[in-house]
Amino acid sequence: MSYGLFTMTALAGALYVLMPGPAFLALFSLSAAQGRAAGVRFVSGHLVGDLFWGTLAFAAIIGVNQLGPTLFDLLGIACGLYLCWLGIRALTSKGGGGAPIGAGRPLVTGILFGLTNPKAYPVSVAMYTALTASYATSLAWSDAPVLMAAAFLGFIAADIILVWAAGLAPVRRVFMRHGTFITRLVGLMFIAFGAKSLWDAGRAMQSRA
Repeated sequence: MSYGLFTMTALAGALYVLMPGPAFLALFSLSAAQGRAAGVRFVSGHLVGDLFWGTLAFAAIIGVNQLGPTLFDLLGIACGLYLCWLGIRALTSKGGGGAPIGAGRPLVTGILFGLTNPKAYPVSVAMYTALTASYATSLAWSDAPVLMAAAFLGFIAADIILVWAAGLAPVRRVFMRHGTFITRLVGLMFIAFGAKSLWDAGRAMQSRA
């Protein structure tokens, strides 16, 4: 496996965890109320879901690749459009917050958040596809363990960043005060990755035409 593919997979895993969503907001709210220790328990539980959905995402990506490059390109287009759609939704979001949840059992709450998020699978497939599309033709089932290891490193790095940030009082204040701006900034990032996925898929299909 190339260094580039390993790096991009780790980056995709980190971005998957870092993107704001229900779990992101729950972590910051919980850490604001109970400190970093509660945040650590929450993300430790959520890691179970990250690994589960990441494994399914890689199975889908590699499986589609084994069936032929055209199907992978179509998947890349679908994922690119999905990321763009999420980005547009984030850009038009009104923002908002919520009361801390999971205060009694942060570990269990994290597991439930990780396993029951209905967007986890399509988002993980979209993120990994967008960032690893240029390596699609070289993927095989034998690469799956190393890909998952790279994603796991990304998960851990992102969790450390989130817990550290969530425990900073200035960051909590900025997050609560400018939540709408942060959400829209992430929306721009989603659109950028979606556009990359569409570009890679279109270029690959054109090269075989």
